[in-house]
Amino acid sequence: MFTEFLTSVIAFLVSALITLFLTPHVADKMKKRGIVGVDVHKQHRPKVPEMCGICILVGLAASIMVSLTILLNYAVDFLAFLSVVLLSGLIGAVDDLKRLGPRIKPLLTAFASLPILLMATYDARPVLPLIGRTRLTIIYPLLIPFAIAVPSNAVNMMDPLNGVMSGTCSIVVFVLTISAAILGHWNTVVLGAGLLGSLLAFYYYNRFPSAVFPGNVGTLAIGAAIGALVVIGHLEAVGVVAMMPHIMNGFYFLTSVGGLYERRQISSRPIRVLSDGRLIASSSVSSPLTLTRTILAVGSMKEEEVIRYFFLLTAFSGFLAFLTVFMMMMT
Repeated sequence: MFTEFLTSVIAFLVSALITLFLTPHVADKMKKRGIVGVDVHKQHRPKVPEMCGICILVGLAASIMVSLTILLNYAVDFLAFLSVVLLSGLIGAVDDLKRLGPRIKPLLTAFASLPILLMATYDARPVLPLIGRTRLTIIYPLLIPFAIAVPSNAVNMMDPLNGVMSGTCSIVVFVLTISAAILGHWNTVVLGAGLLGSLLAFYYYNRFPSAVFPGNVGTLAIGAAIGALVVIGHLEAVGVVAMMPHIMNGFYFLTSVGGLYERRQISSRPIRVLSDGRLIASSSVSSPLTLTRTILAVGSMKEEEVIRYFFLLTAFSGFLAFLTVFMMMMT
């Protein structure tokens, strides 16, 4: 156990330092190439370097390769996890540059689950709170593509304001990593530590006011990584509870627009920027319902205030996820 703990610390430091070093350099190159996104929630609408989520992937990949040299007994789990993340990142990169359709992305991210299926890095007997260990030998493998596609696209939709995606995902990954440690799933602890290091380092640049945007290459890969952590670490119930704000946001959006649509395909935005820079929920009935719009239903707020609500909601879900862990242990 000591070796695994030490490897987790190394994985965290390697991924954090590499991401921290790479991000400003990648951002500079993206800006020079014109790969930028407009921060629509600022009055002056600044252009921010996009696709900088590549740095998270590089830092995470480096941490996994270092961990692999120390813990060869976890090689299959580590390689399956890394393959899922890189495949999802590649899908995101293509979407950033070529614009995939809103219906093809979920299918492709579901396809990214193949490494887990082919390498059999899952247990078809998940433990559920109050129920105990179940036996889903036939059904469970069929659910794995959803376990990757759903969080991948949910995280992709949970990037409305500066630092929300990287900040909330950092909380989720922290919860999953500690939960895995409590349950003794040390392969997942190492993977979670590497992912957390990259996310926190990226958040340093992505926080309000954002100097970088992750792009779909970052959001799809991070969501898929969370899904892979849940499957490999046998944290199904914990993952659902911890990601409740992301799931709610995606559910609100999809039900309000009546199907799968890209944000750029919807003419009416869910929130507006007032002359003093504060944000307010749109009053248009054609505007999609999102978690941001729900938070702003109480009245106008500064962007930093709305971001704080996202973090509080995710932290509360994390607390409930820890309760779920202890209920799993009791059953």
